[in-house]
Amino acid sequence: MNIGFAMCGSFCTFHDVFPIMEQLAQNHTVIPIFSHNVSTIDSRFGSAKDHWHRATEICGRTPLCTIADVEPIGPKKLLDILIIAPCTGNTLAKLSHGIADTPVTMAAKSHLRNGRPVLVAVSTNDALSGAAENIGKLLARKHYYFVPFRQDDPEKKPTSMVACFDRIPQAMQAAAEGWQLQPVLV
Repeated sequence: MNIGFAMCGSFCTFHDVFPIMEQLAQNHTVIPIFSHNVSTIDSRFGSAKDHWHRATEICGRTPLCTIADVEPIGPKKLLDILIIAPCTGNTLAKLSHGIADTPVTMAAKSHLRNGRPVLVAVSTNDALSGAAENIGKLLARKHYYFVPFRQDDPEKKPTSMVACFDRIPQAMQAAAEGWQLQPVLV
């Protein structure tokens, strides 16, 4: 299977996401895709350069980091599935409104033209507030599937939710077969 693995700037989740990318790369072709933020921001969770090198090492290819890089995904039918992990609230909003102005959202738009699945692994502090509407829209939209997600800190961040990243392989298989892994909320 050819997998697009798009990463958005929820940097605090990268320690959970990179091992899944590595696991998938053992049996599949994985093409890394970075949002502008992932490819340019150095944070307390690592530098952009370190993330770029890690993805390159895992996948055996450099991340696609521009809109021009990802635009051929659809016309050339490069992917069987696109995974967006982590998917920030900003990207959720853009996807739900059909905005394709970043490498990740353009990858999704280009990929969806072929009616192929997009698997979303949510990571946002406002999933149960501002981003809830966008999650709902994507849950109802054809070809979008979600990795099961949960509240990550109900006491200190009551509206925050994060995907169960370890369930990406199982959710990916379900999405490839055309069904949503249940339960969505765990």
